[in-house]
Amino acid sequence: MKVILLTPMEIEAEKVQNALQRFPSLQNDYQIVISGVGRETTAKAMMHLPPHDLCVLIGFAAIVGKPENLPAELQLGMPIEITNASLYGYEGQLFENGKPILTEPKTNLLCLSSLTSDKFVKTTNLAERTVVNMEDYTFMYLKQPQDFIVRIISDFLPHTHEIDFFEEVKPIDFYKAIDAIERVL
Repeated sequence: MKVILLTPMEIEAEKVQNALQRFPSLQNDYQIVISGVGRETTAKAMMHLPPHDLCVLIGFAAIVGKPENLPAELQLGMPIEITNASLYGYEGQLFENGKPILTEPKTNLLCLSSLTSDKFVKTTNLAERTVVNMEDYTFMYLKQPQDFIVRIISDFLPHTHEIDFFEEVKPIDFYKAIDAIERVL
């Protein structure tokens, strides 16, 4: 099966490639495509994907909550599946509030809801365990029924101090995420 692994950032693509190389054999033929960060770049990338059987959006996402209050499955570097995406946007003086888009789980990963925003969110009054990113809503809107989203927890909101994102994600490994994808297919 031809599987596109769509990553918003180069660092995610590198982590996906590193994880794929560590499998002795893979069930599928994977191709990594970097979409760029944000809704517009995600939409453009999805409209120009090469032929494939399945597309998985895979990348980092922040989660609302303190690590000490969250279960082991929701700690730094853990993969989750997004099955509910909503939108909160304010770009170019236009406010948008997108109706939630729901999908059935495709993996055995913990399933959570995500909020897509067009700005980087540093602090929030959202419900604990809400995942925040800049691409999920667009992907859910444009995806095919078999496609799905796997996010890897990269940081916790609200931030109690300023973080260097790339330093925070340096130790994170995507192996468990790729393993979850391999087990589905």
